[in-house]
Amino acid sequence: MRSNVANSRFALLTAALVFTTAAFSQTLPKGVQKVTAVEGITEYTLPNGLHVLLFPDASKPKVTVNVTYLVGSRHEGYGETGMAHLLEHMLFKQTKSGRDVKKELSGHGAQFNGSTDWDRTNYFETVNATDENLKWAILLEAERMTGMRIEKALLDTEMTVVRNEFELGESDPSRILMQRVMEAAYTFHAYGRSPIGSRSDIENVSIPHLDAFYQKHYQPDDAVLTVAGKFDESKALAWIAESFGAIPRPTRKLEPTYTVEPTQDGERSVTLRRVGENQVFDVLYHVPSGSHPDSAALEVLTSVLGDVPSGRLYKALVDNKKAVSASMFFAEQHDPGFLMGSIRLGAAQSMDEARQIALKTIEGLVAEPPSKEEVERSKTRLLKNLELTLTNSEEVGIFISEAAAAGDWRLIFLGRDDLKKVTEQDVLRVAKAYLKESNRTAGTFVPTKNPDRAEIPPPPDVTAMLKDYKGGASVSQGEVFDPTPANIEARVVRSKLANGTKVALLQKQTRGGTVIVQMTLRFADEKALFGKSSVAQMAGSLLMRGTRNKSRQQIQDEIDRLKAHISVSGSFNNANASIETTEANLPGALRLVAEILREPAFPENEFEQIRQQRIAAIENSRTDPQAVAFNEMNRHLASQYARGDWRYVSTPDEAIEDLKKVTLADVRSFYQQFYGISESELAISGQFDKAAVQKLVGELFGEWKSPVAYKRPLTPYAKLPALDRRLETPDKQNAFFIAALKTKLSDDDPDYPAMLLADYMLGGSTASRLFTRIREKEGLGYTVQSQLSVPTKDDGATFMGIAISAPQNGPKVEASFKDELAHIVKDGFKADEVASSKKAWLEEESVARSQDGALTRTLMFRDRFDRTLKWDEALEAKVAALTADQVTEAFRRHVDLAAISYVKAGDFKKAGVSQ
Repeated sequence: MRSNVANSRFALLTAALVFTTAAFSQTLPKGVQKVTAVEGITEYTLPNGLHVLLFPDASKPKVTVNVTYLVGSRHEGYGETGMAHLLEHMLFKQTKSGRDVKKELSGHGAQFNGSTDWDRTNYFETVNATDENLKWAILLEAERMTGMRIEKALLDTEMTVVRNEFELGESDPSRILMQRVMEAAYTFHAYGRSPIGSRSDIENVSIPHLDAFYQKHYQPDDAVLTVAGKFDESKALAWIAESFGAIPRPTRKLEPTYTVEPTQDGERSVTLRRVGENQVFDVLYHVPSGSHPDSAALEVLTSVLGDVPSGRLYKALVDNKKAVSASMFFAEQHDPGFLMGSIRLGAAQSMDEARQIALKTIEGLVAEPPSKEEVERSKTRLLKNLELTLTNSEEVGIFISEAAAAGDWRLIFLGRDDLKKVTEQDVLRVAKAYLKESNRTAGTFVPTKNPDRAEIPPPPDVTAMLKDYKGGASVSQGEVFDPTPANIEARVVRSKLANGTKVALLQKQTRGGTVIVQMTLRFADEKALFGKSSVAQMAGSLLMRGTRNKSRQQIQDEIDRLKAHISVSGSFNNANASIETTEANLPGALRLVAEILREPAFPENEFEQIRQQRIAAIENSRTDPQAVAFNEMNRHLASQYARGDWRYVSTPDEAIEDLKKVTLADVRSFYQQFYGISESELAISGQFDKAAVQKLVGELFGEWKSPVAYKRPLTPYAKLPALDRRLETPDKQNAFFIAALKTKLSDDDPDYPAMLLADYMLGGSTASRLFTRIREKEGLGYTVQSQLSVPTKDDGATFMGIAISAPQNGPKVEASFKDELAHIVKDGFKADEVASSKKAWLEEESVARSQDGALTRTLMFRDRFDRTLKWDEALEAKVAALTADQVTEAFRRHVDLAAISYVKAGDFKKAGVSQ
């Protein structure tokens, strides 16, 4: 269904756009008209009604093409729910000219997806920035607009996949509770229906009806095309005019939706009873549309109530051990949307008490107005997030869909400007207007003599509101960067600190002056750490919860002030830190990370919160098919190790038992005994002062040493007996399938390149054999893939395949999986299959290196084993030189069909699946 994207445009978007410094002066293609330009994005229209947004960004060697259709589940009538989402799936099938969409996307090494929401449907692909790739992407999207095959044979193969996706959501009580609350909150408006639709509508949709929906809405006058990244604007506009411009303007007239949800006149309630472990309480309030001027104040209100750990809900419930988690979000829709709070409780916590506290905290905002400090803190975080994300042209190209669906893409910038103006009086005003008992959906109905109703204003005239809008100032452009291993290596500077920490610095100009830092420090050995896994996890989780001089909230405030994303955590024998910030804030961010790592306070109240959250998560996993299956398989793969060994996999009962034994004194002792640097790697990529940074990291970390020397834990190969086990998870509509095999292989083995490509062809892409057969042709499951995990230095590699399906389809999934493996062993891979897969894999590797975060992690990991990116260059050369026979023979050597273990979890009894 929809992507994992929050509805709030400020929760989604995070940094400031750059206005293109080089003017785009050219003779526009015939009929194309320029509409407006705001902060680097220029809007054009075609005669057929298509709106085009061009957002050039030469700093990254990739380009994103995104098409947003202004149609979602809001446009569906009764009896046709889920139709927009079903079409999203169909647009990845086949065109009328015979093109296989998924195969072409994979063949170009594209990162791609589609999503359906209440107000829009979008499709995007991100590819290496070449004229060939951009022209191909534009032509593909033009053909998908009106040239897809909407046929029963294709729908039949996709139907099970869509139904499986529906069932995946049905297995999650939290998602179902949210849906039930929305159904109760909306009497008539379509926002009360999930975009994925109802099972009966999905299963009974007719081809003529579906095709009519496609012909009506997938037209240029109902779409916004965005091109973002590194590209030639004149060429792009010419290709768009040639391809999309050839589509005639439709003769039909699109009638706007006109259902207006009546003002709610009393509290509503809903109760959900299903299998599960954690209790959940949701509460919803109707609010205006995303384009309404109140939106900015509602964003701040949501943050004041729902942020972690500063939010009032978190402080009232989680800090006081009345709940495990508490959050709140604001859905900014085309029509009046909603605020929703969600509280999760452990099995032993009181629902009645948590409900009373939650409602008193939310609606009590009127009696206890937000302080200036709360409002400014929330604005700082929201604006920081907006600024950081808007430096990423790829994200902007996709997320602009949300603003376009709300009324106009420029709402992103207008909303940002409005956010800067919000005061505590504004937040109090919207709280008084909408946080009312009569506007609440969560409890029971209460007759009220004099109802106090929240009147929701209609959406404003967005065109008039934005008529003369110009936007704000621009930020700096980045350099054109070639992500080849040779170019990267030519610019990397490596050194060592006094304690042996390996440092890799890659200096380059980036959009908005951004910089990424990754660091891993290692300590101790298996013998010293035996039996201390739970203590190590608790210690690592507490690092960001407070230092000697800063509380958890002060740490978060400092992160926001530094306009940074910072994460610090620890595990069995290491700690990890990551930073994303700007050049000016890098020194402060590094100092904060050093303080978190070297001066943790381990607060007592935070210790117990983390313990309860971990226990609640384990309890919740007991009935989840995926968690149950993975735990069983991982226990089998580690069956040779005793409890207490770092490689041992605990049962849920054992994990909870171990957590309950841990004390705060244990955690503090673990830190004092082990934390510090025995071996460490630090990598920085982006815009920074190299000399200053080298000096600073030396001062912060160069003399810090672990009391116990690090010894790398081993992962040797061990032959295991085959396992075949089926586990029952009652009342869950999804089943989970895992196949796994231990094989003797390391990443310096001559067979490694061939096995890497074999896994890619088997289940590592959307053009792979497993995906094509089980999902595309047979339509048995929503997710199917394989994965090869190969260690460096050691030889204990793991090959794994997974699939999600309906329980009744579990045996078919297993049979197809085994049959596909048998075909490869018998007949091998084909030459054309190997050739196309090599090309796609190499493209994906190049795209990955263009991502600063992934590149920084690669530099750090290579440094750990004294490698450079010449190793990557050599690996890619080896993959490029592979033949079909070489790949087949390597697969046969390492994949013993008789040695594969299988675990399946699901409600098989209810589905009538025999043993």
